[in-house]
Amino acid sequence: MFIPDEGYYFGLGAFETIAVENGSPQFLPQHYNRLRLALKFLKLNVDFSEIEEKVKTVLAQKEMREGRKVLKITVSEKNILITTRLNSYQKEDYEKGFSTAISNVKRNETSPFTYHKTLNYGDCIIEKRRAKEMGIQEPIFLNTKGEIAEGATTNVFFIKDNQITAPPLSCGMLPGIIREYLYSTYSIREQIILPEDIGEFNEMFLTNSLLGIMPVNRLGSHIFPSMNIGKKLSQELYNSQRSFC
Repeated sequence: MFIPDEGYYFGLGAFETIAVENGSPQFLPQHYNRLRLALKFLKLNVDFSEIEEKVKTVLAQKEMREGRKVLKITVSEKNILITTRLNSYQKEDYEKGFSTAISNVKRNETSPFTYHKTLNYGDCIIEKRRAKEMGIQEPIFLNTKGEIAEGATTNVFFIKDNQITAPPLSCGMLPGIIREYLYSTYSIREQIILPEDIGEFNEMFLTNSLLGIMPVNRLGSHIFPSMNIGKKLSQELYNSQRSFC
């Protein structure tokens, strides 16, 4: 039973969205760690063992054991909700790559909420829906300084001369789970990136827990000449996940 609280009224809650491959939750410890940090930031005194038990119960369900699923944990002061759905990303998405565009909405790099996965998520959802109406899979936010920060639901990366480059966390973004994986696995160069710098890069790709690593075919009117490395990184991530399933 849902109980109205400050999560409902003011967005003072946190959530995690976890990919489940044939019954195996991907990067679950990392998701738990990020959720703990968000709950601490929001000063929510929640029994984390209760969250873990609820997750175990849902993962034990027969329908969660096969195929690509999504498990979502939503926590507020008086509620712990565990929901599931199908993971809708298909092989064709990775072959074609995502189309992206700069959003008119700015990411506020001075807000602590920017750096936590909280229920204050309205900008992301509204911009994602608006972009979809224009045939864009992911809107890209600049921060208040005009620097590229992140996608509505993704972290952003660029490639030049085989070097992976990313905006630093200080540009204003949620530190993503797949972003963390990339930083621990590959050499990442951090750089402030402005929209006018895009032409310097050969590729762009996006990351989040559900899509993994998604190549990008264009940002606005700029078409990237390649998606090869993004596809290679995506396959390497997929292979590493399968080894733990």
